Amino acid sequence: MSGAIHYRGPDDAGHWADPTTGIVLAHRRLAILDLSPEGHQPMLSRSGRYVIVFNGEIYNFREIRAELEDHHHQAALPRFRGHSDTEVMLAAFEAWGVEGAVERFIGMFAFALWDRERRALYLTRDRLGIKPLYYGWANNSLLFGSELKALAAHPDFGNEIDRGALALLMRHNCIPAPYSIYKGIHKLLPGTILTIRSPDEPPPVPAPYWSARQVAEQGTRNLLQCTDREAIEQLDGLLREAIRLRMVADVPLGAFLSGGIDSSAVVALMQAQSDRPVKTFSIGFAEEGYNEAKHAAAVAAHLGTEHTELYVTPDEAMAVVPKLPYMYDEPFADSSQIPTYLVSALARQHVTVSLSGDGGDELFAGYNRHVWGKKIWKRVGWMPLGLRRAGAHAMTSVSPERWDELFRSGGSLLRRAARHRTPGDKLHKLAGVLGAESPEAMYRTLTSHWKDPASLVLGSVEPPTLLTSTAAWADLSDVTERMAFLDLVSYLPDDILTKVDRASMAVSLEARVPLLDHRVVEFAWRTPLAMKIRGGQSKWLLRQVLYRYVPRKLVERPKTGFGIPLHAWLRGPMRDWAESLLDGKRLREEGFFDAAQVRAKWVEHLSGTRNWAHALWDVLMFQAWLESQDEVQPRVGLDATDVGVGI
Repeated sequence: MSGAIHYRGPDDAGHWADPTTGIVLAHRRLAILDLSPEGHQPMLSRSGRYVIVFNGEIYNFREIRAELEDHHHQAALPRFRGHSDTEVMLAAFEAWGVEGAVERFIGMFAFALWDRERRALYLTRDRLGIKPLYYGWANNSLLFGSELKALAAHPDFGNEIDRGALALLMRHNCIPAPYSIYKGIHKLLPGTILTIRSPDEPPPVPAPYWSARQVAEQGTRNLLQCTDREAIEQLDGLLREAIRLRMVADVPLGAFLSGGIDSSAVVALMQAQSDRPVKTFSIGFAEEGYNEAKHAAAVAAHLGTEHTELYVTPDEAMAVVPKLPYMYDEPFADSSQIPTYLVSALARQHVTVSLSGDGGDELFAGYNRHVWGKKIWKRVGWMPLGLRRAGAHAMTSVSPERWDELFRSGGSLLRRAARHRTPGDKLHKLAGVLGAESPEAMYRTLTSHWKDPASLVLGSVEPPTLLTSTAAWADLSDVTERMAFLDLVSYLPDDILTKVDRASMAVSLEARVPLLDHRVVEFAWRTPLAMKIRGGQSKWLLRQVLYRYVPRKLVERPKTGFGIPLHAWLRGPMRDWAESLLDGKRLREEGFFDAAQVRAKWVEHLSGTRNWAHALWDVLMFQAWLESQDEVQPRVGLDATDVGVGI
């Protein structure tokens, strides 16, 4: 099991077993702090009560260590052996208990902790879901680990594909927690602790130690009462502290830089606190509209970073595609996974740790739907649903490509709209909004690829998620805030953070996300919406912090995202590969998809009448993953046990 994820920790490996209880803990180490053998895992606490395997970083471990040394428990605490955060975690558990310790941690983490005294296993995931943790039963064995391939390496593993989870993949381009592609295997929800004491007890339920819902509700009820200048100063200070903590490493460190607001803010505050040029990395594409490298280079030059960029050809980008099923371990279909892997591979040639700007959109209302969603709903929500749906049908009767042509050839107003990428696709998204019954239904439509995935995936019933379980929604009065909350608890951990973790760890690179320091998250929810969206512009407050370090002319441009020209590649150099996976006979024999629906979209896409690239990519990534399951993979790991782990 451990060997299956060797790339997550190529520097060291170890396992610990207790034959009397049938538990085995295994670990792969990517050495970042305390490179000596004192950082080896699995690690036992000084008393011998706790054993841990831990993936991630506790950034405030030095402060916790100082607190422990000054604590009234000091007399009972022997001196620390080494300088790792893992040893500090174990001492914290002994001093304050599991939940009391976890509440003090600032970091990204997934860990398995065995309490030898209480004979209890604690599986814990960080507040925002930066680090992954899978768990579940395979026959009579409880398995858990950082990736599914660790679980699949166990001899008892033979779990079936979950068709309901596959339907969710078709809707969201990822499989949201708590589901996985396999029946009986779950993702631990962010911010929770799962306590397992006996296999004879009823299945345990993860208990939250931090709640994004409570943070959102309490924050909006206790908004900042201060001037713009004071809010800018507070955010600047919080970000400086979050970034300072994440610059602590005993190995080379750098940052991803796209030249956008989020990554530029992270790099600017890194450079402001560094006595040497920060190493920065970006990927460029020759295709116009998909190349952010030139913007990143301008920001890097202004800040004086040691910048490395790589322009990637379509062939080099497409060479990543065969690696994706193994890298992502379960079907995952956010096509920006390709440039994310490429920039990670570039960074890993120079550093072992890289900071990322992910999280800014979710915290400071950075997506287009945050800016326009409420306005659109106010304009159309009052209309009778039947009338809105008729209008939506009329809009979708014209292909996005034809709409693009009309925008380009129309008057000056239409031509201005055509400056934005794919105005026709945006119009089709608007049509989906028109047919929505509520703002939440509008959000789900905007974030759905296949609108009726249960009809596409044969024999499936789409299970409930955070987007459909209204009882889990935060009680927020504003439409924009409700959308931002759903992004924070679903899109961010299930898509964005999954993408970054797998792409970076595939090349043994640790990616850190300072904007998701939970103190920054809590501050963001106390920030009035008028400080996030102002004058039709998103992320207003974060931009004001950035303008202190980078001229606005270097970062102000329409939002583009981090993507590839997937629609064109599927019609061109990827066509033969896609055709093989989408072959009608093959689809029917495999029996997962309604072949007619898939083929109809593929034919329309090839003809140029519609752009179905993202919907097709969902199917293609499952097909490629399914094909990879037939390939012989080396099974390196442990003998069958009652409980096993690879973290």
